Amino acid sequence: MTQKKNKITILVVLTVILGILSSFFIYQSIDKSTIETDDDMDKEKKEVANNAIEYFTISAIGNDFTENPRISHIIANDLDNDKLLDVVVCDMLSNSVSWIRQHPIGVFQEIRLADNLIAPAHVEAIDFDEDGDKDIMVAVLGMLFPNNDKIGSVVILENDGNNKFKKHVIVDKIARVTDVRAGDLDGDGDKDLAVAQFGYDDGETRWIENLGNWEFNSHIIQRISGPLNVEIIDIDNDSDLDIISLVTQEWEDIYCFINDGKGHFEAKLIWGSNNQDFGSSGISLADINQDGAMDILYTNGDAFDYVPPMPRPWHGVQWLENMGNLSFKSHRICDFPGAFSARSCDFDKDNDMDILVVSGFNLWDKPFAESFIWLENDGSHNFTKHTIATSPTHLITMDLGDFDNNGSMDAVTGGMYVYPPYNHMKRLSLWKNNK
Repeated sequence: MTQKKNKITILVVLTVILGILSSFFIYQSIDKSTIETDDDMDKEKKEVANNAIEYFTISAIGNDFTENPRISHIIANDLDNDKLLDVVVCDMLSNSVSWIRQHPIGVFQEIRLADNLIAPAHVEAIDFDEDGDKDIMVAVLGMLFPNNDKIGSVVILENDGNNKFKKHVIVDKIARVTDVRAGDLDGDGDKDLAVAQFGYDDGETRWIENLGNWEFNSHIIQRISGPLNVEIIDIDNDSDLDIISLVTQEWEDIYCFINDGKGHFEAKLIWGSNNQDFGSSGISLADINQDGAMDILYTNGDAFDYVPPMPRPWHGVQWLENMGNLSFKSHRICDFPGAFSARSCDFDKDNDMDILVVSGFNLWDKPFAESFIWLENDGSHNFTKHTIATSPTHLITMDLGDFDNNGSMDAVTGGMYVYPPYNHMKRLSLWKNNK
């Protein structure tokens, strides 16, 4: 027994010695120029910071925070029609919608407009009742995380003309609502609603007919789980409004619901992925190639399904080019972990359409994980990625607008911090364009 112990001890010692010697010789053989030192990392970090300074001046707007922010959606909009852009905010931490009013120029004050909206997911400002002021439409999830209960609702905050708002619950006790848009869908001269209901296993896309005097009638267009966004547009140029819907749950598809002009819709699949884990995170409309036909900007960067949430190698930004006759050509613009909220503008003023994108799910423990990028168009629709910022992190919502009325496009972003790390947080940020 003692002899066996001695042999084992000798073998262990020899193994340790050989390991040390091997490590020494491997270290000696490494090309030291390939090792990233702290100085190299500091240099790269400074370069990224300089890029952010070159492109934008960033400042916090809105109320201070003491808990991890949960901003789900923001829009840039001149809510009070004073020719200064404001920001309307969905806050899932306080379950509220707020107006960050800019008045005078460069001064921002946050005003709470509505409470007890459990997990507000999306907001739009439009003169819904056509009385000359802007009302606010809110898509209310009812709960941030997956749930099959009928807890969603659609709410309109009616402006009285003096920027005081009355809450109207248009529909409630339905599958969780993620988006609502307005347009005359039946051709009778008033605004109706298109609604995306993510639900969980039992989502829907519906349109809500405006009967007048705040009375409404709902019509189900499609029963399928996972509708995330809707857009209203006359996509087939037949003088009535159609609905484009992004679905992301069991399926990763984009549908167009073709309107016959009277509120009857026919579903047409215009794009789909056979990767059920694609992580669709949003669509927006833009004429990227400036040919007069609206294209679809499409991001896939969602990672809420994972614990902990992590980016996926297929996350990125797509341009669905409108070829006419309800045909779209897909272009992969770039890979970008956690891509959300792609918005298009001529950022560098060279007469072509660039794209700005934020990230909600990146490897935030890595010092150079990008949270905000600019995709520069070379004029021939080839895009070069530029890092704007690596902080703040966890950005799932962004909008564009000229906040200082100087002719340059600025940006506003919101942070959703439901998982760590929590060391680069900002609730709401205004990015003033320096270019």
